[in-house]
Amino acid sequence: MIDVPGIARFEVAPHNCFACGTLNTNGMGLVLHVEPDRSWADLVLEARFQGWDGIAHGGILCTILDEVMAWSLAGTDDWGVTARMSVDFRRPVPLETSLRAEGWIEDRRRRIIHTSGRIVDAVSGAEFATATGVYMTANEERKAELRQRYGLRSDSPEFVAGP
Repeated sequence: MIDVPGIARFEVAPHNCFACGTLNTNGMGLVLHVEPDRSWADLVLEARFQGWDGIAHGGILCTILDEVMAWSLAGTDDWGVTARMSVDFRRPVPLETSLRAEGWIEDRRRRIIHTSGRIVDAVSGAEFATATGVYMTANEERKAELRQRYGLRSDSPEFVAGP
């Protein structure tokens, strides 16, 4: 993860996630930015993520949306897995286009977190796809394991990692 002026920096240890892992040579290599209740990534989809000629595969778009929605939990030290996700495709996403994917928390109820996300043209803001997700958070023991494995660190005064 990289620095953005005025935004707290979050870092995670190298890992193999297809979407954001730095160790996965076949992965997407998304550079995610995380702040409390929000996550985003700026990206350009290469030809290897093609569905029909010249446009991104819908499954890749789902992966991106799941990733930014899931990481929106991390800024408040929540770790969760996807329980349900729904995607609306508004228009085809051309390859080699500057995109921004955003995810944010809508509601928290105990261990259930509701999120929303979207993928937009980074220049015009035109919306390509939107999503909603439901995530089940990990219990405290599992959160401690995940914190240790991924080494999530932040310079944000709002981020308070658990024990």
